[in-house]
Amino acid sequence: MDYIVSAPGKAILHGEHAVVHGKVALAVSLNLRTYLRLKTTTTGKVCINLPNIDTFLSWDLSELNQLIPCSRGMREEVKRLDAELVRRLREFVGITNGNLDTCNMATLAFLYIYLSVFGSGKLPSLTVSVWSELPTGAGLGSSAAYSVCLAAALLCASGVIPSPLKEWDHTARWCQEDLELINSWAFQGEMIIHGNPSGVDNAVGTWGGMLRFLAGKIIPLSRVPLLRILLTNTKIPRSTKVLVARVKDKINKFPSVMTPVLDSVDAISCTCEKVLSEMTCEPITGEHYNILEELIDINQHHLNVMGVGHPALDTLCRVTMERGLHSKLTGAGGGGCGITLLRPETDSSVVRSTVQDLRDCGFDCWETSIGGPGVQQHSPLSVKEEVLEILNRY
Repeated sequence: MDYIVSAPGKAILHGEHAVVHGKVALAVSLNLRTYLRLKTTTTGKVCINLPNIDTFLSWDLSELNQLIPCSRGMREEVKRLDAELVRRLREFVGITNGNLDTCNMATLAFLYIYLSVFGSGKLPSLTVSVWSELPTGAGLGSSAAYSVCLAAALLCASGVIPSPLKEWDHTARWCQEDLELINSWAFQGEMIIHGNPSGVDNAVGTWGGMLRFLAGKIIPLSRVPLLRILLTNTKIPRSTKVLVARVKDKINKFPSVMTPVLDSVDAISCTCEKVLSEMTCEPITGEHYNILEELIDINQHHLNVMGVGHPALDTLCRVTMERGLHSKLTGAGGGGCGITLLRPETDSSVVRSTVQDLRDCGFDCWETSIGGPGVQQHSPLSVKEEVLEILNRY
């Protein structure tokens, strides 16, 4: 068996921070994807290759058989996180409390889903190789895309869900019921990596497109236009926890000032959702883009008022505005990443020079799109040549 699957990263279009206080947030898929190849083997080993983070590990099946949970439930069921299995795996991988690096968390998530999905039968020998276009630790959903790919490939290899790819297909997606199962297992992986995730990142990785998130409820929006963007990573590290606390302190200190700001951000999210919906069912006009650009500018000012801006993000907004483009931070702020909307008529020379200007500032910058498909299975023909070359190497 040989499976290739991919899942997208995510960006917050509008509503970051306000969502913590019961307002609407819009999360969108990024057309930067994580690719996973799973091949069954006869080596008697389980191997995982993660070249992005320089991690290459293998175990004998005899070692892993000893870790299988005593309560071998039905693998189709997604139960609450098995704390005892997590404890045993942490011990097996050699994770101490202060050793929660990317390599260890990725390994733990893989072993947990592998043992849970196959634990009620015979463990198979296989090799999993993963390559991602997403930077890690940038708030772009890289861990969720990884967990979604793991869940989809392992569920397929175990026979719990069928492969959606027919002989003549280049890419294919699973049915709604199978996607829900993939999402449930991916959420388990996210819980292992992040502790208490919202579920937004893995939902975007599973369904793609755009999701509306409000008070813990996630609603995938059926149709959204594909929008071109520049995605910029300022490479300024930040703590989401610290930034969330900063916004909360400001709301507590100035409730009469900050409550209208949060209400305005909520209205921005709802207005944006309405405009994007219109763009899927009527001819797209310049006015649609004018509104989207204005909403981006207003929201960025609100995020600065909340105290989650940063001089690097101000630089991003200034550099792109000089080219007539509109930008805002995405995610926690305080550095991190920003998105810049590109209109359909934006000349490629303007895009190239803007990307170069941003790179000259010391930032990473990619032209990509938002609103693309969620997790899907690929034939080798549909995978980018350079990605396939990397996956074939391991």
